[in-house]
Amino acid sequence: MHNNLQKFQDYLLKEKNYSVHTALAYGKDLEFFQQFLDGNFDKTALEEVSYTLVRSWIVFMVDAGVSNSSVNRKMSSLKSFYKFLLKTKQIEVSPLSKHKALKTPKKVQIPFSEDELDNVLTHVVYKEGFDGVRDKLVIEMFYSTGIRRSELIGLQLKNVDLSGGQIKVLGKRQKERIVPLLPLMIDQLKLYLDERKVLKSIVDADFLFLLSNGNKLNETFVYRLINDYFSNVSEKVKRSPHMLRHTFATHMLNHGADLNSIKELLGHSSLASTQVYTHSSLTELKNVYQSAHPRNQK
Repeated sequence: MHNNLQKFQDYLLKEKNYSVHTALAYGKDLEFFQQFLDGNFDKTALEEVSYTLVRSWIVFMVDAGVSNSSVNRKMSSLKSFYKFLLKTKQIEVSPLSKHKALKTPKKVQIPFSEDELDNVLTHVVYKEGFDGVRDKLVIEMFYSTGIRRSELIGLQLKNVDLSGGQIKVLGKRQKERIVPLLPLMIDQLKLYLDERKVLKSIVDADFLFLLSNGNKLNETFVYRLINDYFSNVSEKVKRSPHMLRHTFATHMLNHGADLNSIKELLGHSSLASTQVYTHSSLTELKNVYQSAHPRNQK
């Protein structure tokens, strides 16, 4: 098993371009399953597992209070592992070939309103100097481009093209995409870059966004930044960078952008991922429908 686990993780990293974090998480899930097998089924090897044994693990986890979404994530790890064993011809049929994911409640995420965004970008008082200029630019960047938190943190100076009005973003699985910048973003970037030049020391010089000590941003800092500023203008419980990505997509839809364009801007590999944002646009869609359909004009 350990030999196959190492090969599987190498496959995820090198062939599937998964992050180290994801490959390790998949490995942990497989180790947990192996421990369950060792404790209950006389050390059955993962390569010899039947769906009955997988089902026993699912029942064990559910009884232990593991959430359906966590169980589904572990099953996703198993599915990938058995696909790898099929690909390398170590098994002929995956024990999960007919597995169906457990049902999970759909969480409807309420995006920020346009008024809330207007308030945070025009009425909130920002700190003086570098910190304030950076904070506002971070919020503007999330809302104007829809990029992920990890993409914003990893954005490099060389990939910001002010004259072309665009940025090159490195997304999931090392996929690059070009995202256009609004004219007001270009002005704010110039202002930020001027402030950035006068920092006393710059440690992570390649990165666009820095802390005042010259290091690049980290995930906790970015989360707190968004949460703190939006707590001034919003009562919503969820005030995260991802909520700004969600808001970007929803507001674009509300103003007539088509799903395919939003898919490209967000860096989604399939339209199904983008369609999650249509739910919060249903109210707007109904209003457009009522006012635009010929049968309602009579």
